[in-house]
Amino acid sequence: MPRALWSGSLSFGLVNVPVALFTAVRDIDLRFHELHGPDAAPIEIRRFCSAEEREVAYEEIGRGYMRDGGDQVVLSDEELAAVAPQRTRTIDIEAFVDLGDIDPIHFDHPYFLAPEGDTEGALRAYRLLVEVMRRTGEAALGRFVLRAREYLVAIRVRDERLALTTMLFADEIRPTDAIEVGGRKPPTGELDRAVALIDALSVDWDPTDYEDRFRARLEQIIERRRQGEPRPVA
Repeated sequence: MPRALWSGSLSFGLVNVPVALFTAVRDIDLRFHELHGPDAAPIEIRRFCSAEEREVAYEEIGRGYMRDGGDQVVLSDEELAAVAPQRTRTIDIEAFVDLGDIDPIHFDHPYFLAPEGDTEGALRAYRLLVEVMRRTGEAALGRFVLRAREYLVAIRVRDERLALTTMLFADEIRPTDAIEVGGRKPPTGELDRAVALIDALSVDWDPTDYEDRFRARLEQIIERRRQGEPRPVA
């Protein structure tokens, strides 16, 4: 079992379900360190003041917001702390909606919610909520604070467990007005042929049928270099 990122309770009305939050994805991208080419020494990143041309300590770093007109507004740590969301131990459910009514473009990052604790009451409350949401087919919309940021979230049932997905707010989605629609509608015959092609390529969705081919090629190169294969000469 991975370490929980957050624990608290899922709350709506008089119902409180103790839960723990776990990430639902794992980062398996290959990460590379920046090196100095001639001697393969690690590259260090340091913070320099452009006016004084000296390295500055973290405690000296402030926060500035650049406005569209080019002027900069400097904010103090106290001002930023005053508007930060209050950290709580609850996911406050505000509404239940039909899952099919949520446009997938709003979904951001997935997590799992597991029952927190092994008491009979905690487990029964979690199981009851899973069964109710599975039967109704609805998703719960709520808010909670994770790492000093408040998130809008959707909670649904997946594999007999509660899955939580952080969501983008409406004003974070770009409007489609500036996106071209492709001109006039195609002729009926052309449309029918395209539909037939899609029908021929239609399959049942199986995520294991698809792999990250770029990562696989990188792993092959790394393994060849590990075994001593020389680098190609440019």
